Amino acid sequence: MNSPDRKKSYLAILDLDNTLLRGDSDYLWGCFLVEKNMVDADLHQAENDRFYEEYEAGVMDIMEFLRFQLEPLQRIPMNVLYKLRSEYLDRYIEPIITRQARELVEQHRQRDAELMIITATNSFITRPIADKFGISHLIATEPEIIDGQYTGEVSGVPSYREGKVTRLNDWLAANCVDMKGSWFYSDSYNDLPLLSMVDHPVAVNPDERLRQHALDTGWEILVMNPAG
Repeated sequence: MNSPDRKKSYLAILDLDNTLLRGDSDYLWGCFLVEKNMVDADLHQAENDRFYEEYEAGVMDIMEFLRFQLEPLQRIPMNVLYKLRSEYLDRYIEPIITRQARELVEQHRQRDAELMIITATNSFITRPIADKFGISHLIATEPEIIDGQYTGEVSGVPSYREGKVTRLNDWLAANCVDMKGSWFYSDSYNDLPLLSMVDHPVAVNPDERLRQHALDTGWEILVMNPAG
C-alpha cells in the first residue's frame, strides 16, 4: 500500500475558468445572482460585463473587482449562500464540465501527478468545483471570514496574475514540492507569469495574445471542444 505522504511524480496545475470549465464561474455566479434577484439586476449585470471585458483585455483592477464580487457574500446570510451555491453548481457549472476536461485530469492522475487548480476566482465558488474533479489542492482568492460571516474583504494575496506565482511559491515551500517536470494549463494571457514558470506550459483554447505568444515560443496549444 502506498503511503499518503509519498511524493508524487510531478505537479500538474490547471486554471479553472475557460480551461477546465467551458465558461467563467465568476461571471456565471453574477448572472445567477441576477436571476435569483439577490442583486440589483441592471447595475450588477453591467458591472459583471465590464469586469469580464477588462479581464480579457488584461487591464482589470483586481481589488476593484473583488470589492464588487465579494459584496453579496457579505450581505447574504451564510445559510442562504450555501443553498444558492448548491443550485448554482447544479444548473450553471455541471453543464460546462466537459468529458475532455475530466479526461485531462484523469490522464495526469494516472501518471501519478500532484494535481492542483489555481484560479483568481474566490474559494467559496471554486472549492466545490475542485471537489467535482477530485482535486484537493486549490489555490484561489480567499474571502475573509470573521465570526462566521464573510466581510467582503480579501484574506491574503489574490491569486491573480503575479499573485498566482506568489501564492504557488508559498505553497511549494510549505509542502516541500519542487517544479521539476511541472505543467500548467491556461486559456489567458493574464497567466503568462505562471505559464513561464513551469516546464510544460499549455495554452488551452487561448485568447489571441496567449495564442500568439504560444506560437512564438513553441508552447503546446490544446483545443478543447465546448461539447467534448
